[in-house]
Amino acid sequence: MKVVTFNILHGRTCDDGVDLGRFAECVAALDADILALQEVDSVQERSGLADLTALAAEAMGARSHRFVAAIAGTPGATWMAATGEEQPGTAAYGVALLSRYPALNWQVVRLPRIPFRFPMYLGAPGRVQVIDEEPRAAVVGQFDTPLGDLTVVNTHLSFVPGWNRLQLRRLLRDVRALPWPRIVTGDLNMSGAAARRHSGLRSLATAPTFPSHAPAQQLDHVLTDDPGLSAKAVEAPHMAISDHRPLVVHLQRDG
Repeated sequence: MKVVTFNILHGRTCDDGVDLGRFAECVAALDADILALQEVDSVQERSGLADLTALAAEAMGARSHRFVAAIAGTPGATWMAATGEEQPGTAAYGVALLSRYPALNWQVVRLPRIPFRFPMYLGAPGRVQVIDEEPRAAVVGQFDTPLGDLTVVNTHLSFVPGWNRLQLRRLLRDVRALPWPRIVTGDLNMSGAAARRHSGLRSLATAPTFPSHAPAQQLDHVLTDDPGLSAKAVEAPHMAISDHRPLVVHLQRDG
């Protein structure tokens, strides 16, 4: 069973805009059974007003999928924290979880956000900027898979050191009430060592995923609390979209 997490940068490359055909081709090429996407657009002008989750679902042949908005509005322009009660057709941005297997249940977790603007040094563009940190959310699906029922969590945590650790701990606190076994995946914006330490989970994959042209860090992770799951192969292929590489994990059940 192939599980993939991919921060898609709303389907564009670092150098040009969104080509919806190219986006669909990339998703199809990954051939994922369960696909966790971050930085996903819905009804945004920059991505042709498309529903990127629906396009990805068609490209991979997903049987079930769910988009969860973290913000309503346009990143970098006018937006507010999403509540889940937005009207259909509202521009939104968030995370998505897609599966070739039937979904038994869906959950949404909204994570704590830094409630004020603050200055922070950013390596790109190499200066201090005032940050208005985006809200963060997680989408959780329970799936009937060939490896048994699995609860899969997909999230995109803050890039602010320390705050992402708090969000991860809060997320795991909420997820503990959901059926075992569990997989937690997504762009956690922290190293593998930090992800393992602050989650208490076991990593299923080690591979650098960022930046895509010459990856030197692993920001994207697949973690589990199931001692019977292992990876028989791991890949982080270069794709025609995004500043991240996808993390591709071929899962098996031991014994």
